[in-house]
Amino acid sequence: MTETESIAYDVVVLGAGPVGENVADRTRAAGLSTAIVESELVGGECSYWACMPSKALLRPVIAQADARMLPGLAEANQEPLRTPAVLARRDEFTSHWKDDGQVAWLDGVGVTLYRGQGRLAGPRTVTVTAADGTLTTLTARHAVVVSTGTRAVLPDLPGLADVRPWTSREATAAKAAPGRLIVVGGGVVAAEMATAWQALGSRVTLLVRGKGLLSRMEPFAGELVAESLTKAGVDVRTGTSVTSVTRENGTVVAVTDGGDRIEADEILFATGRAPRTEDLGLDTVGLEPGSWLDVDDSLLVAGTDWLYGAGDVNHRALLTHQGKYQARIAGAAIAARAAGGPLSAEPWGPHAATADQEAVPQVVFTEPEAASVGLSLAEAEQAGHRVRAVDVEFSSVAAASLYGDGYKGRARMVVDLEEEILRGVTFVGPGVGELIHSATVAVVGRVPIGRLWHAVPSYPTLSEVWLRLLETYRDN
Repeated sequence: MTETESIAYDVVVLGAGPVGENVADRTRAAGLSTAIVESELVGGECSYWACMPSKALLRPVIAQADARMLPGLAEANQEPLRTPAVLARRDEFTSHWKDDGQVAWLDGVGVTLYRGQGRLAGPRTVTVTAADGTLTTLTARHAVVVSTGTRAVLPDLPGLADVRPWTSREATAAKAAPGRLIVVGGGVVAAEMATAWQALGSRVTLLVRGKGLLSRMEPFAGELVAESLTKAGVDVRTGTSVTSVTRENGTVVAVTDGGDRIEADEILFATGRAPRTEDLGLDTVGLEPGSWLDVDDSLLVAGTDWLYGAGDVNHRALLTHQGKYQARIAGAAIAARAAGGPLSAEPWGPHAATADQEAVPQVVFTEPEAASVGLSLAEAEQAGHRVRAVDVEFSSVAAASLYGDGYKGRARMVVDLEEEILRGVTFVGPGVGELIHSATVAVVGRVPIGRLWHAVPSYPTLSEVWLRLLETYRDN
């Protein structure tokens, strides 16, 4: 092993995914010298194995479903998707799993990249072990930021490693559609990948341990998505757990707790995430390896004045857009502290992450789409708010009929009856992903119901659902 001398920077960032990139961009823009360490591809999980490839796979599925609702287009869109063309476009979105463009961007903003495994080696100290064994020591004058994200968790089933199961990475990067695919899980990854691969030619069996899909959303969201998946040909089985998995002569055999034996070519486990902190040297600074990082609203790790945890690694909101939001907050806080100035005391100020707690937006790119922000009815009631759910079918909105025959969807707003503001909003239906930001503004801005009456939706758009929700609230 070759060791180099220690190199000092103002800020050292561990992990060059979208969160780490945004932290580095903010600190560098503030005039702080910044180094970033990455053990895989610059751009991280989102660029190569999550957000971008998954949405590239799903967009043709959703577009085809929309076309099939419209007379004049439906007749011309009954053929299956051309899977090789969809996969080729997916490959373009991942830059063919090469990070040259992302590296060039880092160079352009003046951030120094170190490739290798980065580990803490005491306060404000990071060692980087390169592929050739070269060891470089970096010291941070002001801050070290951990933004290493999460990894897929596989269940503790005997012999599972021999089965070579898919995780989200294999599911988004597969070179061909398996003839038969078992998907285990009921969350976003499971629902989206079942949607994609069924449309791309696989015969999909979806095994959900709980009562339904998308359990963190309003119950009707999972119900409508499950109904659509079933109609598309997916075998959806709820209340079902896998007790054993083997691979026999190339065929995966899964046995359920009900005694069913299911055969497939591949099996995807979408059963949770864990922080990528097991090999970061957390023990050298008094923290537990493999643990989530406990941070305050400026993303500073509890008990330190120099270590930050931004993105999935702190378990506040496991979503790329929320991680990037945290990155902006962390970058601003690091810059302010480095300059010796106070942090803003305002709850919605530039140095406090608050929107990653009760106002988190999310879109599930299934067919139909499911989108939500803030609290569900159950969550609001559990939090002690006196609330009322207001439900409207999208069939009451003129724009839904313009989408074509068979548009089906529902909207719900959760109204705080004491403050007359919205605690949460959920939309399910074609095209609602582009509608959720209006709800996010209403929830984050705590816009009074009385003011929402004066936010007039354009006609004929799906946004008219707001008018129907307000009318229903007023009249009932």
